[in-house]
Amino acid sequence: MLKLSVIVPFYNVQQYVPDALRSLRANAREDFEFILVDDCSTDGTPDILARAERELPGAVLVRHEQNGGLATARNTGIDRARGEYLTFLDGDDWLAPGYYAQLVARIEELGCDFVRTDHVQCTARARSVHRVPYGRRNTVLNPREAILPAHRTTSVDYAYAWAGIYHRRLVDRGLLHFTDGLRTAEDRPWIWKLHREAESFAVTGLLGVFYRRGVSSSLTQIGDARQLDFIRAFDQVIQETAEDPDAKNLLPKAMRTYCAIISHHLGSIERFEPTVARKLKSMSTAALRRMPQDALDEVLDSMDAERATRLRRLRRRPVPATEVAA
Repeated sequence: MLKLSVIVPFYNVQQYVPDALRSLRANAREDFEFILVDDCSTDGTPDILARAERELPGAVLVRHEQNGGLATARNTGIDRARGEYLTFLDGDDWLAPGYYAQLVARIEELGCDFVRTDHVQCTARARSVHRVPYGRRNTVLNPREAILPAHRTTSVDYAYAWAGIYHRRLVDRGLLHFTDGLRTAEDRPWIWKLHREAESFAVTGLLGVFYRRGVSSSLTQIGDARQLDFIRAFDQVIQETAEDPDAKNLLPKAMRTYCAIISHHLGSIERFEPTVARKLKSMSTAALRRMPQDALDEVLDSMDAERATRLRRLRRRPVPATEVAA
């Protein structure tokens, strides 16, 4: 068995593909494979990846016949992966030389299901280190212990799939796949499932992933209907957490995060197309009404006045039935 499978989806990122591929080459090893998933790109990305398949050691190129989104592309890579460990990289990001060898060594030393890492965020020429919001480092822990408290940023809020490494047994247990078809927030149900159901994890300060923020083609920069998939993603988080044996303690955290994301989108609603903005309001209102109302009251009481007021006003908004459906 190969030691590591690296899953890298690409979609219309020809400007950044060379950086990603050069960094993969600087991480190549005989027992590593790089699964390059072209999610039906329409720019020059396919030609660049075709050359990489020939020239990059360990490269495996997979092409989608139609665009499925990041979650589906990652699932394609997971299904093709042969490594004892798996990790991810986005096609517009890059790595420090030799990073993956260090990452594999770290999870083998710790012997846990998954390890989460810090990363470097890159916005234009600015660089900043972003750390996993959990203080204990290089210690094997129960992932459930890192979900709470509800009122603070915790490990389930640090959802970047590429900021870590994962043992194959998580694939065998059905914990590593993403919800197929989600276009945004695909990592939210995924990280919650990992922390609820995996048996062990650790956090390490190893730096090596450079996350390119503010890319114009990123869905975080686009105000079309695909952004509304965050509602389907968080509905899944709420539903699955409500079925957890410890739902009474965990659900307020899930609801508070959902409410915070809704408020965030409402606070920048001008970036959405008008029809999408209307649908955002209607779908968000419906989402608030689906939550346990007594628990929602407590969550809103715990939030700052601006966000709580915005969400309470939205909660009272009439919702035409034709606007609620995704």
